[in-house]
Amino acid sequence: MKTAILATVVASAAAFAPSKTAPTSTVLNAWIDDTVVGITAPVGFFDPLGFSKGQSDATMKYYRESELKHGRVAMAACLGWYLNAGGVHPAFNSALSNDPLKAMVELPAVGWLQFVLGCGAIEWLGQQIKERPGYVPGDLLGAAYWVDDSDEGWVSYQNKEINNGRLAMLAFAGIMYQDVFVGDYGDMMYKQLVR
Repeated sequence: MKTAILATVVASAAAFAPSKTAPTSTVLNAWIDDTVVGITAPVGFFDPLGFSKGQSDATMKYYRESELKHGRVAMAACLGWYLNAGGVHPAFNSALSNDPLKAMVELPAVGWLQFVLGCGAIEWLGQQIKERPGYVPGDLLGAAYWVDDSDEGWVSYQNKEINNGRLAMLAFAGIMYQDVFVGDYGDMMYKQLVR
């Protein structure tokens, strides 16, 4: 089971691989200079693998949308993981295992159906919202209609969301490693060192 979970996590990394697109006349440097959201100290423009080199504005907006979506899901996953590990289950009268990976296996088919349909509905709604004129990547609630990036408070809020999402993505990778390879699903990853 550990191998299957690890293979699933590794295979999902393909979602971050850049797709082949025809180069356009838009230059990435213009996107960096015009965009103030997501370029924060101390790193600045963070792209260690060079996925953004030579990409069009449309591709960069897609990458930003993906970064926000994955960050939001990772923040929810981290919270859900520790609530589950703490013994809180919102469904099935808390009858599932406290180990989230075991609870995933124990989840009945109706629970999986609800999960898949719920995620599908959110994705469909997101696609419908993207068709609005003036849509800004990641802005599913339409805040860009009321405030723009000239408001320092709004830019600060967006930077906090992006940075917290980036941290949550790394944190969830560590949580998965801890459960799969160390066998501990709680909040004491280094328990073996303090015994």
